[in-house]
Amino acid sequence: METKKEEHLELIAKRQPPGDNWRLVEDGPNGSIHNSLTDALQAWFDIYQEKVSFRLDPLDSKLYVIREEEVEIKPEPVKSYSIYGDRT
Repeated sequence: METKKEEHLELIAKRQPPGDNWRLVEDGPNGSIHNSLTDALQAWFDIYQEKVSFRLDPLDSKLYVIREEEVEIKPEPVKSYSIYGDRT
């Protein structure tokens, strides 16, 4: 059985202009603003206590947590043909 790892990105924070201010998505639009990316990461870690990787999308002002999952690769079914070449 072969497996492969799939990455899933989960949005956790958005930058709040001006500057390096971030708000956690789960806090909603009226949640507290963190004064730096590091503070936002620490706030998220304080809640979840997970050892994960993060991805920053600076052009879209978003911060994601990377979740990995192992997925089984299913083999392709064996092709079979009838005497006339039609697939069965």
